[in-house]
Amino acid sequence: PSSITVPPHVEVIGGDMRTFYTLIMTDPDAPSPSDPTEREYLQWIVTDIPGTTSNSFGTEIVSYEIPRPFIGIHRYVFALFQQKGRQTVLPPPSRRNFNTRQFAQQNGLGLPV
Repeated sequence: PSSITVPPHVEVIGGDMRTFYTLIMTDPDAPSPSDPTEREYLQWIVTDIPGTTSNSFGTEIVSYEIPRPFIGIHRYVFALFQQKGRQTVLPPPSRRNFNTRQFAQQNGLGLPV
């Protein structure tokens, strides 16, 4: 569908403009739901999203990749984390076998909000 060819518009409700968030989108079913050997596959990361705004005000550190489920029906997971400060999140080395929990821990993000 054409609705997935552009990054989704995600609004952050709550907080204030001095609070920043990181948005992560992954595919836990890559390359196929029956054999997810690339679990989790990283689709997108946007950091430094000010509270009460949307992802368009943040910094894309991993560009949006159009979901391409070659086999079966895939789930896509969005996780939003509050940052400790601005420009504190570093991009991961790879999209394949991404681990949201490990990434959050390495960047001091804590639990999803």
